[in-house]
This record gives sequence, C-alpha cells and structure tokens, in this order.
Amino acid sequence: MEMDLVLRAVLIGIGATAVMDLWAVGVKRLLGIPSLDYGMVGRWIGHFPQGRFLHQRIAAAAPVRGEQLIGWTAHYAIGVVFAGLLLLIWGTDWAERPTLIPALVVGLETVVAPFFLMQPGMGAGIAASKTPSPNIARLRSLLAHAAFGFGLYLSALASSFLWPS
Repeated sequence: MEMDLVLRAVLIGIGATAVMDLWAVGVKRLLGIPSLDYGMVGRWIGHFPQGRFLHQRIAAAAPVRGEQLIGWTAHYAIGVVFAGLLLLIWGTDWAERPTLIPALVVGLETVVAPFFLMQPGMGAGIAASKTPSPNIARLRSLLAHAAFGFGLYLSALASSFLWPS
C-alpha cells in the first residue's frame, strides 16, 4: 500500500509538473510571457545551507553552483510531494478512478507555496505584492497551478490505464 502510494505519487507528480511546464511553454509562445526561471529558485534554495532564506531581490544574490539543476529538481520534487498529498487525502482509490475536482482543488491550493514562501523569500513579497503588476503575477500563478491540477487529473487518468487495480 505505501509503496503503491509512493510510486503513484512519483508518476502523477512528474506528469502533472510536465503539464504545468507545457502550459508555461504555450503561454510564452502564444503571449510572449516568460515563465519562472527555475535557476532563480535553485539560487534561492542554494543559499539555504548558509541560513539565508530571505532576499531583497534573488536575481541580485550571488549565483549558486548548479542553480539550474537545483531549481528544476526542486520543481519536480515539489510536484511529486503535492501529488502525494492528493493521494493521502483522497487515497489511491482516487488514482484508480480519478475525477477532476479533487485534482483541481489540490492544484489551486498549491499556490499557497509560491504566494507565502517562494515569492516572499525571493524578494517579490507576499503574493507578488512587490512586483510591478501584482494582480497579473497572481493570476499567472493561479493559472499555472490550475494547469498543475489539471495535470494531476490527466496523469492519474493515464496511470490508471497503465497501472490498473
């Protein structure tokens, strides 16, 4: 049971994060809006061992060796953790017969992490309050996390065909 949950969380989390990334590529190509630079996420995380969790502006912080790899790895690992949370709440039965609403609920709730941890830590303020256009930044975050939620559903659906109960 526990190994089943972990394996499903890994598959669903990676798939959902990939859907979120495809959404970002589409937004960039269609609207010219760049996505989050995961190298900056890696830079932020890379300063943790020195006890530095808050930055005025992460782009001005000293670069960290391997920050791109750190950021992208964290991005996918966080997606797996959130997929695991979905499975802990709704159970592996949900993964065997996925429905959209639980996936969207979890996907949208995951926006709490960037609003209250990442953005303040990287110098953008709570819910992007220190950015030039906070409401646009918030909307972009909500849409990206909705895409993640939709990705949770699609990935669970795909895995239910590949991994029947």
